[in-house]
Amino acid sequence: MPTLRAERLDGADRGILLLGLERPEAKNALGRQLLQEIKESLESAASDLSIRVVILHSLLPGVFCAGADLKERMGMTQEEATGFVKKLRATFTMLECLPMPTIAAIEGAALGGGLELALACDFRLVGGSAKLGLPETSLAIIPGAGGTQRLPRLIGRARAKELIFTARKFGAAEALRYGLADRITDPGNALESSMELAREILPNGPVALRAAKEAIDRGLDLDSSGGLLLEEACYARVIPTLDRLEGLAAFKEKRKPLYRGE
Repeated sequence: MPTLRAERLDGADRGILLLGLERPEAKNALGRQLLQEIKESLESAASDLSIRVVILHSLLPGVFCAGADLKERMGMTQEEATGFVKKLRATFTMLECLPMPTIAAIEGAALGGGLELALACDFRLVGGSAKLGLPETSLAIIPGAGGTQRLPRLIGRARAKELIFTARKFGAAEALRYGLADRITDPGNALESSMELAREILPNGPVALRAAKEAIDRGLDLDSSGGLLLEEACYARVIPTLDRLEGLAAFKEKRKPLYRGE
């Protein structure tokens, strides 16, 4: 049975893609099948210009993703385990590099690889009863799907070291205080809050959104001069678009623009 449900929304929410984790027997643990389905969905979304926002969420109550499937991992050889973690890391990087904005709607447990999955998104909206953490060092391993790199870039080196070295689990309020969560919602409302954020993004120019995301993400790895040159190059991509002309026309005519991603 499928372990990931991809749903393209229609009507006023056209352009939103929901990716719902659905592996109830393992609390959405990341096994071979779920990882492959995530990879295939991301590959499809990356080249689909009709998708403007991606929301990653869980279809199970009380859990976002419990992390790696350790039962499956126990049956792997060292070479198989190494290959699986490499694929996990590459897939999460694929999520991070999607050209459109991405949101993780987190309810319940987001631990280990589950939190690393959320760290690869642009935004993390967290239900008030969520429990997060990177417990890998308690299992004598380390976060291997990008956690040691994304977490310190997000919340700072010392705090990331604390959370990884202690393997401590923490709640939504701490996540917000650390800068790991972007918003806290009432328990059970993370998806709806994510939809509200997506609806704020949706009316804006999709080419511009993709260019802005690239300018921000790639620019952080450059010095100021290099970042400004990157911004210039990204800006040059929006100049010849029909959407830019539509934006100017809508402003002049005092109406809402209708962007087509062209």
